[in-house]
Amino acid sequence: MFQNKTIFVTGGTGSFGKCFIQTVLARYENCKIIIYSRDELKQYEMQLNLSGPQLRYVLGDVRDVDRLTFAMQGADYVVHAAANKHVPAAEHNPTECIKTNVHGAENVISAAIANNVHKVMALSTDKAANPINLYGATKLASDKLFIAANNMVPANKPTRFSVVRYGNVLGSRGSVVPYFKRLIDQGAETLPITDPSMTRFWITLQQGVEFVLRCFERMHGGGVFVPKIPSVRITDLATAMAPDLPQDIIGIRPGEKLHEIMCPRDDSHLTLEFEDYFLMRPTIDIHHTVDFRVNAIGERGDPVEIGFEYNSGTNPEFLSIEQMQALNQQYFEHINGSRLLI
Repeated sequence: MFQNKTIFVTGGTGSFGKCFIQTVLARYENCKIIIYSRDELKQYEMQLNLSGPQLRYVLGDVRDVDRLTFAMQGADYVVHAAANKHVPAAEHNPTECIKTNVHGAENVISAAIANNVHKVMALSTDKAANPINLYGATKLASDKLFIAANNMVPANKPTRFSVVRYGNVLGSRGSVVPYFKRLIDQGAETLPITDPSMTRFWITLQQGVEFVLRCFERMHGGGVFVPKIPSVRITDLATAMAPDLPQDIIGIRPGEKLHEIMCPRDDSHLTLEFEDYFLMRPTIDIHHTVDFRVNAIGERGDPVEIGFEYNSGTNPEFLSIEQMQALNQQYFEHINGSRLLI
C-alpha cells in the first residue's frame, strides 16, 4: 500500500514512531517517510541510527499550523502520533496538553485537507473512553475531531480520517515496565503498586504498529478501530518482574482508573465486532455513506449486544505471569540489541 508513497509521521521520534518507521522501511523499498517532531535532540539521536534517502527529518510542532501545512506537502498518508501523554503532567499543565492534543489535532486535519492527503490515521488511547483525567478528555476531543473531519472534506478532495485506540504499550516512554526495571536495578526493596485490583490492556509496540498498518487498509473514513488484546493484572506484572520482592500499595494517583475501557457501554449500539478487532461507528452521519459492517478489504463485522463494554477488568483474556515474563524478556533483548533508541 505504501509502495511509491510518502508517509508523514507526527511525533515520529517517539516510541511508536520509531517502531512504525523501522517496520515500513523493512517492507517497502520505494517509499518516503517525513519524520515531523519538535525535539531536535531526539531527531539527532534517531538520525545516528536511522537515516537514508527515504527519510526526511523535519523540525516542527503540531501547534504550528503553517509549519505543519508546509511540511506535509506531497504526503499521501499521515500517522498522527504526536501528543502530550503523561497523565499527572496533564493534570498540572492542562492548557499545554489542550494546545497539543486538541488544537494540534485541528491543525493536522487542516493541513491534511489542504495537501490532499489520501488517508489519515490518528492514534488514541484507552483513556479517551469515559475519561476521568485531562489527558483522556483531550484525546476524546481529538478522536471526535478526526471523525467529524470526514464531513469537512470538500467533495473534490480525497482525504479520509480514522482513529486507532489501544491500551498500555509495553516499553513505551513512561510505562510501568521500564519503571519497575529501573527500581529493580537500583536495588529497591519493594515495588510500588497503586491498587491490588488494578488491570490494564496490554500491547507491544510491534503489535500496535501492525494494527495501524492493517487499519489503513481496512478504513473507509470514520470510525474508531480497537484491537482485541489481552489484559494484565498489575500485581501479576510486578510478580513476573520481581517474584521475590514485596509489593507496596501506594494508592491510585490523580486521574487514574482501576480498570480501563476501550469500548464504552454507552456506545454499544455503535460497536461492531470483527474477528480481531472492534469498530466503533461514528455517532454522526458521515457524508460518504458506507456500510461499516464491511470494511474496505471485505472483512465483515456484527453488532455487539446492547450493553456490551470492552473493559480491562472483565476482558476474557489475561496474560499469565509466564507470558508476561516472556514478553518482558523479548522487550529487554530488543532494546539491548536494537539500533533504535527506544
